[in-house]
Amino acid sequence: MRMRIWVLVGLGGALALGAGLAIWHWTHPGLPDGIVVANGRLEAERVQIAAKYAGRVADVLVEEGDLVKAGDVLARMDTKETTTQLQQAEAQADVAGQQEGEAAAAVDERKASLVLAQRQYTRARDLHKSGYASSAQLDQARASMDSADAGLKAAQATLRQAIAGIDAANAQVAQIRTVLDDSVLTAPRSGRIQYKLIQQGEVVGAGTTILTLLDLSDVYMTVFLPAADAGTLAIGGEAHLVLDPAPQYVVPAKITFVAADAQFTPKSVETSDEREKLMFRVKLTISPALLEHYEARVKTGVRGLAYVRTKPDVAWPADLAVRLPDLRAGKADVGE
Repeated sequence: MRMRIWVLVGLGGALALGAGLAIWHWTHPGLPDGIVVANGRLEAERVQIAAKYAGRVADVLVEEGDLVKAGDVLARMDTKETTTQLQQAEAQADVAGQQEGEAAAAVDERKASLVLAQRQYTRARDLHKSGYASSAQLDQARASMDSADAGLKAAQATLRQAIAGIDAANAQVAQIRTVLDDSVLTAPRSGRIQYKLIQQGEVVGAGTTILTLLDLSDVYMTVFLPAADAGTLAIGGEAHLVLDPAPQYVVPAKITFVAADAQFTPKSVETSDEREKLMFRVKLTISPALLEHYEARVKTGVRGLAYVRTKPDVAWPADLAVRLPDLRAGKADVGE
């Protein structure tokens, strides 16, 4: 019984693989040699909009399906506590500024005292040489000058400390303002909101995803082609997409990626029969300018067929010529 089950599983896998391979050899009516077809679905780059810091979500301003532009405000975190911290830091910065002013005034005062002490020492030295001042008077003048010099150095050290305090206070203010800025979550790029994961009032941890954004400027279809076809592709080559919900339109795309490694087959392939089963992932990207023009109509997850040109000199059949909807007249535009 167990052997029979394994035989059935193996047979099912073989049928699935055979059906998959049959897709690549499926022929479109009038499809010339040099154009192959494969199944795929539209995908887009997904961006996670997350809270940088832990806290309460004050507001979420968008809903699932909304189109947003880069820089639009999507959500805000509660900043009451952070705002209080900013006010305290700004007050400390003001105090540090006052201390710096007092220290600078003290330095000026000490400089003046040193200049006076130096003059008195010079006078006492000259008088001592002439015999009009005693050695004790000279020593006293020298001590006064040394004391004034030490007082100046101490005042200068206090000034440097005050300046460092200002720098530290300003850095604290800047850091808190950065936290406030990061508490406003904005769209890093234009796109459509895919998921709204957190509601207003919820408390979240640092790094918690609040919204998921689909980048509608980077929409592509991933298909798999056998080695014989993938090996002839060139980056930048042409492909045309026909989507299941709108088969009357043909969307142009470019080959932007061909996998270096095969899939759906063992890594070590020895026979020619096995080499024919090699499947390579190919990425077909739609032009960002075209996506921007049809932004309101772009949807991901849509399945369809991708026609890939493996020979650049092969002309596209008339029924696969680019055909796009005319947003103004509701008609279709035909042409490359």
